[in-house]
Amino acid sequence: MVDPIYRILIKHPVETYINQSKLDVESLKLNYISAPDFEKAKSDYNSFVDQLKSFEIEIHFLPKNETTSLDSIYTHDPCVVTNGGVILCNMGKKERLSEPKEIETYFTEIGVPILGYIQVPGTLEGGDVVWINERTVAVGEGYRTNSDGIRQFRALLGDLVDDVISVPLPHWNGPDECLHLMSMISPIDHDLYLVYSKLLPVPFRQFLLEQNVKLLEVPDAEYKSMGCNVLAVAPRKCIMIDGNTETKNRLEAEGVEVHTYHGTEISIKGGGGPTCLTRPFLRKTE
Repeated sequence: MVDPIYRILIKHPVETYINQSKLDVESLKLNYISAPDFEKAKSDYNSFVDQLKSFEIEIHFLPKNETTSLDSIYTHDPCVVTNGGVILCNMGKKERLSEPKEIETYFTEIGVPILGYIQVPGTLEGGDVVWINERTVAVGEGYRTNSDGIRQFRALLGDLVDDVISVPLPHWNGPDECLHLMSMISPIDHDLYLVYSKLLPVPFRQFLLEQNVKLLEVPDAEYKSMGCNVLAVAPRKCIMIDGNTETKNRLEAEGVEVHTYHGTEISIKGGGGPTCLTRPFLRKTE
């Protein structure tokens, strides 16, 4: 999750938000903080894309789809990418159930193999999946991902991994708010993770420390502004939402190259940071 990104899948607000009227109506139903401003969202997203391009990433854009909601801008969640192919999720948020099919169609068209599907009664969302290394993966179990989804995920992975660790997630603000495992942990390098420890189960936090991972804490005030949701584009090179100054300073003190973008319209209002906005599907191993 930290090696240099080579190919990435994203979806532009022009193809997702469509217009201001759609935003005004759907954002309330989807539990957004408030309706994003369409024109500002387009502008901010274009700047975000320019940052991705600066890392020489091959960018793939999902097309418009009439069956998906505003949330389809967050391309990370409908699938999980493995060394054996893509696992398509069964979303815990019912308004997002059509998104895995959208992802499947696109990946099939460009020749990316599909490894399998999470099926009812299992639920699994990509934001709950954190690869510790190639052979170990942690999965948050909460309102978006359930135990049967994790069981199916483990079965689909087969001998691709040695360990699938289930990480119990807290109730926090309840089932209507998006709380993934990646809401509280972002790998920055193989031995450096950005975390919000107040929400991490003690056994999992201790496990990370036993793997010789340094845990860099996000301050309380900046957790609310998604300071813990950071996209590693390469080891110790990342993109985060502008305004989380203390978190940025702490990362830079660890030798991390930090790039920022304006995330109010495309991230904070909808509850999805730079990791959520992107689905890397090929990283280069250094």
